[in-house]
Amino acid sequence: MNSLQSLLDIDRQHFMHPSTHAQDHQSGALAGKIVTGANGIRIHTHDGRELLDAFAGLYCVNVGYGRQAIADAIHAQASRLAYYHTYVGHSTDTIIELSRRIIGWAPVGMKKVYYGMSGSDANETQIKIVWYYNNVLGRPAKKKIISRHRAYHGSGLMTGSLTGLPTFHDMFDLPFSQVRHTVCPHWYRQAAPGMNEAQFVAYCVDELEKLIAVEGADTIAAFIGEPVMGTGGIIVPPAGYWPAIQQVLKRHDILLIADEVVCGFGRIGSPMGSQHFGIEPDLITIAKGLTSAYLPLSGVIVGEKVWDGIATGSVEHGPMGHGWTYSGHPVCAAAALANLDILERENLQTNAANVGAYMQQQLQESFAGHPLVGEVRGLGMLAAVEFMANGQERRAFDPDLKVGVRVAAELLERGVIGRAMPHGDILAFAPPLVTTTDDVDTIVAAARSAVDAVTEALGSAVVA
Repeated sequence: MNSLQSLLDIDRQHFMHPSTHAQDHQSGALAGKIVTGANGIRIHTHDGRELLDAFAGLYCVNVGYGRQAIADAIHAQASRLAYYHTYVGHSTDTIIELSRRIIGWAPVGMKKVYYGMSGSDANETQIKIVWYYNNVLGRPAKKKIISRHRAYHGSGLMTGSLTGLPTFHDMFDLPFSQVRHTVCPHWYRQAAPGMNEAQFVAYCVDELEKLIAVEGADTIAAFIGEPVMGTGGIIVPPAGYWPAIQQVLKRHDILLIADEVVCGFGRIGSPMGSQHFGIEPDLITIAKGLTSAYLPLSGVIVGEKVWDGIATGSVEHGPMGHGWTYSGHPVCAAAALANLDILERENLQTNAANVGAYMQQQLQESFAGHPLVGEVRGLGMLAAVEFMANGQERRAFDPDLKVGVRVAAELLERGVIGRAMPHGDILAFAPPLVTTTDDVDTIVAAARSAVDAVTEALGSAVVA
């Protein structure tokens, strides 16, 4: 067995990490970290530390680490049938049962599930389905997709285009021309001075209507949105936002894709975010919480209207020319079934609602009036603290100060993992759904201490 230092050296030499500064990692300026084990909501690292993971990996380890029931299900399925493809009607009992279960979690009107391995590939599938659907209907010009600024829908080519964050566009010649972006529904940062939340919703709707008018409704195929925005900063839309947006989409015959990769399977205290906000999607994207990341699996849930179009298209055009080798992988499906069993048996959706409400309350109380904090926001097991040089004036810090990154680093020093978000100075939390109120107390106390440390380091000249 290689020594830990040897492993770190090999890591720097041969492993290309995602979302990592390449030269800093290769040179050793960025300290590496090897995760050696995990249990519950805590991970263990090569340097002997135990860290409370208040971000559930990447919003995904919903049932917590070390679940033997999921490991056993993976082993049993791999021993019985490790793999067979699902092309040309081939199936397994595992994926059949999982499909039935997923439809039970979804809003009314969903019909079929198509499988992939990640949220990114699922959203690529969404675009192909939407384009296929409109071609079947004889609408070849109706192909543009509307997303929102600060949205995250993946890091592929079309999905990176749908993502509304510059870092996923710059240097990649993105976004593609078929994608348009509209207003991010963040009242605190996007509303004009004096505009209340209802007026801001009306503004979002008006901007969407203007965009549709400019582009032409006959060219726009779909609108994609996360019920609560994740990587864009944990943004909960104002009351009335989703019903108002849906009215516009229905009036212009534009499909609605609900990206439930983060919100799905109980994270915000409802089966999916769609049920919480009364969203009636035509298509749904799922991933992360489907297996709690024990194995990679994603899905596209197809509503009845779109499925009818696909079925009709097959009569004239034959099988849809789209497929992944690992679609409906039986071992991944077994992990998902065991995960859903835990979610349902332990009623983790309710725990997410109750403990999530406690987390929101504790964060609000802990940071009320704090000179570094502009806004505390969230829903269920999603929360964010946004830092401002002047919260009332909504005046941001100079990005070179890296306030959010510094707070996340101080939090880590205190044994808690949060995430500095890529758009603004934002510290975000998305703990596993098994988190307790005692765990929340630990998270919030560490966060307050970390923010206070950065406040002191910045000095009164900056915080004004």
